[in-house]
Amino acid sequence: MLNISKNSLAKRVDLKGYQSTNRVFHQRYYKYFNRFLKGFGIMILILFFLPWTQNVTGKGYLTTLKPDQRPQTIQSPIPGRIEKWYVQEGDYVKKGDTILFISEIKNEYFDPNLVSRTGDQIRAKSASVVSYEGKVKALRNQMSALSNERALKLEQARNKLLQSKLKVQSDSIDLEAAETNIRIAERQFNRTQQLQSEGLKAVTDVEEKRLKLQETQAKLISQQNKLLAARNEVINARVEINRVQNEYTNKISKAESDMFTAQSSQFDSEAQVTKLENEFTNYSMRNDMYYVRAPQNGFINKAIQGGIGQTFKEGESLVGIMPADIDMAVETFVRPLDLPLMHLGEKVRIQFDGWPAIVFSGWPNVSYGTYGGVVVAIETFISDNGKYRILLAPDPDDHEWPAELRAGSGADTIALLEDVPIWYEIWRQLNGFPPNYYQPEGAQGKPVKK
Repeated sequence: MLNISKNSLAKRVDLKGYQSTNRVFHQRYYKYFNRFLKGFGIMILILFFLPWTQNVTGKGYLTTLKPDQRPQTIQSPIPGRIEKWYVQEGDYVKKGDTILFISEIKNEYFDPNLVSRTGDQIRAKSASVVSYEGKVKALRNQMSALSNERALKLEQARNKLLQSKLKVQSDSIDLEAAETNIRIAERQFNRTQQLQSEGLKAVTDVEEKRLKLQETQAKLISQQNKLLAARNEVINARVEINRVQNEYTNKISKAESDMFTAQSSQFDSEAQVTKLENEFTNYSMRNDMYYVRAPQNGFINKAIQGGIGQTFKEGESLVGIMPADIDMAVETFVRPLDLPLMHLGEKVRIQFDGWPAIVFSGWPNVSYGTYGGVVVAIETFISDNGKYRILLAPDPDDHEWPAELRAGSGADTIALLEDVPIWYEIWRQLNGFPPNYYQPEGAQGKPVKK
């Protein structure tokens, strides 16, 4: 009875008259019950001092240890249309095996002889380059010939100038002689005329001397003309030198200009040849891309683009493939509060979905059906789910993981920390404190840079 009311029924009703009351409130009942409570209390007290392994639990899924072993999709770097499938879902393919054949959908690549015609353009442009090279060589030869001819012409004009200068010098000497002769002829004429006036010479002698004087004067004038003509020839020779210099300079400059024009055309043709060779290579590689091949050994998971005649854009996924040779790993997530407790090389217990297991998180030794793992990578940036990603590899000191595991299946992880008494763990859990922070021996606190 609850004895809520002041009117107690125990005083009015005698419970000892009932058989059930006698059985319950018998003296032996209290004795056994007290023994049970005492034993239970001792057991609880002992349990409080039993060791308990602190742990960090997480939930993740199976993946692969290396990025190149994870499931991937195959894309085409060019747009196209599906023409033929060579595989079906579930098939095993080797690296380089053809998965499907596609055709072109861009009109600039429709020509089936595009590669060969581009090769013809390359050969034509290469021949043009050779022609321009020949023209440049011919113009250089022409410039060399003009330079040699200019040197000879200048040498000829200089010789003519020298001859003219020598002739001027010779005519100057002849002029001096003519002036001397006319002075002599004047003196002889004056002396003969004086002697004739004195009666010592005949008139014929005077006339003879006058005639000789006139002849001498005529020679003087002729010699002066010759000297002026010689000086004029010197001037003409200098003019001829300048004319030859200017004429051949113009010719050489024109030939040089033509050579530079030919070189410019040659370089332009070489650039076009390089561009065409680049296009030829691109077209050849593009033709090879019509066959979509397997990048590595694996199994065809799913045909993302199906049917025949379906078009797709460049970079669009066509088919999914799962590599055949993989190293399994577990990708799990822990809370930010538990991240400082995780270290590289930390031992972790893993329970795979679909594999029966009996798990005692605090007593790993009595757990059944779990497998060992080792922390190999700890993400330094939080994931979208608000937790930090940790990658686990198989523990080489533990038994091997089941061969039937497949990437993508779920997994529960238990990272084992320090051993503490159960009473301490209960107290920690009630107060919401994190597990003990520690640095285990042999574990790396920070990722090693390679």
